[in-house]
Amino acid sequence: MPGEVRVIVLAGNGINCEYETAYACKLGGADRVDIVHINELLWGEKNLDEYHLFCLPGGFLDGDDLGAAKACANRFRHAKIATTGERFWDQLMRFIQRGKLILGICNGFQLMAKLGLVPALGGGYGEQRVTLTFNDSGRFEDRWVHLKVNPNSPCVFTAGVQRVYLPVRHGEGKFLPASKSVMRELKQKGLICLQYTDDKYRLATMKYPLNPNGSIEGVAGICDETGRLFGLMPHPEAYLHRTHHPRWTREDLPEEGAGVSFFRNAMEYIRKNLL
Repeated sequence: MPGEVRVIVLAGNGINCEYETAYACKLGGADRVDIVHINELLWGEKNLDEYHLFCLPGGFLDGDDLGAAKACANRFRHAKIATTGERFWDQLMRFIQRGKLILGICNGFQLMAKLGLVPALGGGYGEQRVTLTFNDSGRFEDRWVHLKVNPNSPCVFTAGVQRVYLPVRHGEGKFLPASKSVMRELKQKGLICLQYTDDKYRLATMKYPLNPNGSIEGVAGICDETGRLFGLMPHPEAYLHRTHHPRWTREDLPEEGAGVSFFRNAMEYIRKNLL
C-alpha cells in the first residue's frame, strides 16, 4: 500500500534469526514485514523494488562453506533472476541507488562485507575492502558485550544512540581491513559505527573477552558513506524486551530492550525520506 513502510527479511540456506529480526522491525514501526526465502528472490517471486529496508539476519549461510557468507556473496553477485533474466546484483544496486536501507546482522554483516556493500569507500559498491574472519579465541563466542557508538558516524540506524549492551554469537567475527589505508579512511569518514568496550565504555581494543573476537581496534560495526547500509556483529534483534537481558531479575531495566532503537531509527528515516 502507498505510504507504508515495507521491509523484506531474508531467510533460507542456513539463516536462523529471521523471525526475531522481523519482530524487531515490527516493534520499530514497520507496517509490513515479509520473510522471504532466498529462492523467492532469485526466481522472481519477490522483488526488492517493492521494499524500503532489506534485512540480512544472522545464521550460517550455506554452512559457512568457503568462509562465512562467501558462497552466498558469490551467488548474489552472479545469479540471474529466473523469470526476468536480470542479474540479482543489478536489482540490489538499483535498491541502493534509490536511497533505500540495508541492515546486516552477524552473518548478514559477513555477507555485506564480502559483497562489498560496506564500507563501499568512494561509492565503490562491489569491491571488498574488509572481512570478518575467525575469532582469536579459536572458538565460537556467545556472550554479551558493551558497545560504544561513534557520534560522528553518518549511520542512520545508530542515530541518537550513545552506548548499548548486546549479545554476540559467532565464530568468525574478527574485523580486518584490507590495508592500513582502508582503516585510516574508515576513521576519517566516521564509518566505524560501533566498537567493543569495557563496562565503563572505554575501548577494549585488545582485551578478551571484552573484545570477543580480536577485531582490529575493537570494531563491531561499520556503515557505508551514506549511512544507509549498516553491518554489525552483535545482535540488536536479540534484545527487544527487558526479559532478554541476562540480569533482568537483578537490575531495574526499562521494558523495551535497547536493540529496538536501531530498528526504530530505520523506520523513522524511511517515513521522512522515502514515503
